[in-house]
Amino acid sequence: MSRPDRQHSVWGRVPRPAYGADYNPEQWDAATWKDDVRLMREAGVNLVSLGVFAWSWIEPRRDAFDFTGLDEAVELLHASGIAVDLATPTAAPPLWFSHAHPESLPVTADGRRLAPGSRQAYCPSSPLYRERAAIVTRRLAERYGDHPAVVMWHVNNEYANGNAHCWCETSATAFRTWLRTTYGDDLDALNDRWGTGVWGMTYSDWSQVTPPRTSTSRLPPALWLDFYRFSDAEHLACFRAERDIVRAHSPGRPVTTNFMASALRWSDYWRWAREVDIVSNDHYLGSEDPHRAAELAFAADLTRGLAGGRPWLLMEHSTSGVQWQPRNIAKVPGEMARNTLTHLARGADGTLFFQWRQSAYGPEKWHSAMLPHGGEDTRVRREASALGNAVSRLADVAESTCPPAPVALLLDYEAMWALELPDRPSSDLTCGDALRTWHRALWTAGLGCDIVPAPGAHRLLLVPSLYALSASTARALEAYVEGGGHLVVGPFSGVVDPDDRVHPGPYPGALRDLLGLTVDEYLPLTAGATVALDDGSTGNVWAERVVPDAGTEVECRFADGPAAGGPAVLRRGNVRYLATRPDVPSLLRLLTRWAAQAGCAPAPQGSGDGVEVIRRSGPSGERSWLFVVNHTEATAHVAATGTDLLSGARVPGVVAVPAGEVAVVEEGGTGPR
Repeated sequence: MSRPDRQHSVWGRVPRPAYGADYNPEQWDAATWKDDVRLMREAGVNLVSLGVFAWSWIEPRRDAFDFTGLDEAVELLHASGIAVDLATPTAAPPLWFSHAHPESLPVTADGRRLAPGSRQAYCPSSPLYRERAAIVTRRLAERYGDHPAVVMWHVNNEYANGNAHCWCETSATAFRTWLRTTYGDDLDALNDRWGTGVWGMTYSDWSQVTPPRTSTSRLPPALWLDFYRFSDAEHLACFRAERDIVRAHSPGRPVTTNFMASALRWSDYWRWAREVDIVSNDHYLGSEDPHRAAELAFAADLTRGLAGGRPWLLMEHSTSGVQWQPRNIAKVPGEMARNTLTHLARGADGTLFFQWRQSAYGPEKWHSAMLPHGGEDTRVRREASALGNAVSRLADVAESTCPPAPVALLLDYEAMWALELPDRPSSDLTCGDALRTWHRALWTAGLGCDIVPAPGAHRLLLVPSLYALSASTARALEAYVEGGGHLVVGPFSGVVDPDDRVHPGPYPGALRDLLGLTVDEYLPLTAGATVALDDGSTGNVWAERVVPDAGTEVECRFADGPAAGGPAVLRRGNVRYLATRPDVPSLLRLLTRWAAQAGCAPAPQGSGDGVEVIRRSGPSGERSWLFVVNHTEATAHVAATGTDLLSGARVPGVVAVPAGEVAVVEEGGTGPR
């Protein structure tokens, strides 16, 4: 644990770096708890999330609270020096509540009310649910708010995971209220912005406005977008209500909720990140994804971006396989450590697993844990303990941050929602795929990358996909370029406004003057088709027929395909536009060259192609730590001088990191202080 006098104020007494797991003592008898705590100490566990799904355990019947078991678990952990991240259990309403109030259950777009019996079986707009959630949260906060074991709070669990949207009558009423507030009670304004004149679907009374339920054909895209915004706001309101109760009874202890950032679905986490004291994220690898190491880096970079320079926490990941993929492949030896240390390298100040002890029953019994079914004498258990010992040597690293990268990727959640609605020119043209592809090219090149919501001070800003664009964002991009920034924009960007209305004039609408070109026609490709560019690059998914303005340079052209002979990559000053989606090898070559032209520092020697080299620096810049994560099958050699905190070995100028292993070099240092 790092020195208390050097803790970041928001973390209070939270151990840094934190290492532990989600703990569910309600699944086991009290005798097992004692064994768990003993083994946790041996494994270096210093923080556990407790009570995430424990509502029916502590309130088995309405208003019949029983904290006996939770009291004992908290005291046992505290006596053993293990801190508690205490959760409000509101992601799992008890069956007594759901059966007494079936109207609180979520309803699908075609009118089916979902049955209770699983987690997140509630409508976020339900006043009955919100009332009971507030009661159980208040009782917890009153009882444990000043308990010395409780160092932070964890509200709910993975908001909008299983119940992102609800179409019940309660939601419909709340949606109308939200819309009347948003549109200043002006129904004509709503009709205008939603374009309800199409197909003659103009509203003449607010009572006619409903969520986008299943109908005979398509509904206005702007209706869907407002419904997504409303739904996100309802979940956020639930979080705020519980957070504020906790803060009132447990002042000084940070409050978080676990994001699912890299899922890129229904929560605008830029907005959510402003509401939590510590940004925390859950991340699970696709076990059959051949690019899972790059995906790991993408998730960590995105979470660091959401944290905005603050410390952040990996709240959940897996020791080995999960239970919910088609084939839940076990992690190979050493992969658990690489996954964990990659997050620490990219800015996390703690990593926790789901879960501590592998369940003996229930849907998640085949989800891996720190303590598998086989007990102490298992590979996963031994690796988890060795990893805890390794993490404990990195206490001083938790006082550091990742310096800003010279390259940034822009992510706009609402533009992503708009692009992925039905009735777009191509269902293959998704924002998430574009972001991951561009990030993977940078990762392969060894170039660091920040993920941002808006232009900043980065030398090179990449905008792979920005279909929906507001006037304010367009002005921000113009100001960024005027200030000397280098901008690269991907295809089908700047086309519509935030209500999915096509910007007036020729494509690409709000970006036309900045890019110095006109798109005459969008040309989606057939499934699996590619196009060749005359510089040797390959594009996929998409092509465009582009007409450059005077003064706009054509850097390369389409060599074949529907836009053959036309511009494929164009440049106007510091701004480039891509009229297709290049594949990773093409992006690797292009982005490396453009980063150099923008004045970005080259990738660290020895990095790239599966070798990650990331530096974290102390507050004053006097101390720094170089993480080298080797995902390859060969030894990596990286320039470094100092001490490897994991092995204790002195590094005289080059660190040799064997295949699949990690080094953390305190540069110029002699080891932990």
